[in-house]
Amino acid sequence: MGARGGDDEGHDVDGAAAERVRLAVYLGFAADGRAPSRDELVRAAATDASGVDRALATLAAQRHVVLDDAGRIVMAHPFASINLGFSVMGERTLWWGGCAWDSFAIPNLLPDVREVLVATTCPACGAAHAWVVDADGPPAGDQVAHFLVPTAHIWDDVVHTCAHQRIFCDERCVEAWLAATGNVRGSVFDLATLWRLAAHWYDGRLGSPYVRREPSAARAYFEQVGLSGAFWGLGADAASAPPGSD
Repeated sequence: MGARGGDDEGHDVDGAAAERVRLAVYLGFAADGRAPSRDELVRAAATDASGVDRALATLAAQRHVVLDDAGRIVMAHPFASINLGFSVMGERTLWWGGCAWDSFAIPNLLPDVREVLVATTCPACGAAHAWVVDADGPPAGDQVAHFLVPTAHIWDDVVHTCAHQRIFCDERCVEAWLAATGNVRGSVFDLATLWRLAAHWYDGRLGSPYVRREPSAARAYFEQVGLSGAFWGLGADAASAPPGSD
């Protein structure tokens, strides 16, 4: 009985440490635009280096962070430590946006950031695009977002997925890129829909404890912002396929 109690207590301690590390990772990205170092996480989470490593492995398994083969933090959505096609510039901080979705989410998530400049290039023609994005409403623009990977397969290779959630000049550029790359058309939608998708998707992520959405809640969110069909897990043939991006 005593041994069983000790195991349970250890799991509780590891869970608490993982949550402290998760929060430190997100707050570090939010403040500085970069992933905290292992030493910074040791101090912030009140654990040791092995505790940080265990916590990061747990967080990666739970899809709170994305690690590379060396165990470095690549993404903590909506933040990234690598260039995936978007820069997000605030008054004092420059972030890599993990994708179109995440780049538009950053000013909605950060309470002390009034607006940001989101910049990218069209994957088809290379034209430069930039928008001032804030939490008040979508930016103006005729460009379109194209998401290549359906939500049920987002986590098959999440870096590939995020690298292919891009913004194009228009539908003609989407079609030209698909023809040039041999990819199959995914979901195409306007900037207003992209902004609505991003606006509240990450609500609560900078607080603790953070509870991930259940698949049914994710599907309801997608439908609410105007995204429907099997791509988003909303078609009759995809009713049991859980969206995997949260």
